[in-house]
Amino acid sequence: MIAKTPLPPYYAVIFSNLRTAVEEGYSEMATLMVELAEQQEGFLGIESVREDLGITVSYWQDLDSIRNWKMHVDHQVAQQKGRTDWYKAYKTRIAKVERDYGFEK
Repeated sequence: MIAKTPLPPYYAVIFSNLRTAVEEGYSEMATLMVELAEQQEGFLGIESVREDLGITVSYWQDLDSIRNWKMHVDHQVAQQKGRTDWYKAYKTRIAKVERDYGFEK
């Protein structure tokens, strides 16, 4: 599903990753992270896809909202598990969205 974002400007956190073979707890944690992110002040939406490369883009009102989410205690647990168990590699990028447009039937 394509996230319904407000008019720009807003921010995108782009999380690209390569998974390990470890599955234990991953799906449950991923679900929990989305549920918790949706409750955070400044959260605007999320989009995620996975083939060999996983990409999740979350949208945020401002940089403070992103910082607060990064420091959320449960999110920090997930980050640690990601580094020790679930990911071979990842890259996080933060970008300011200055313009967006789309099409929908």
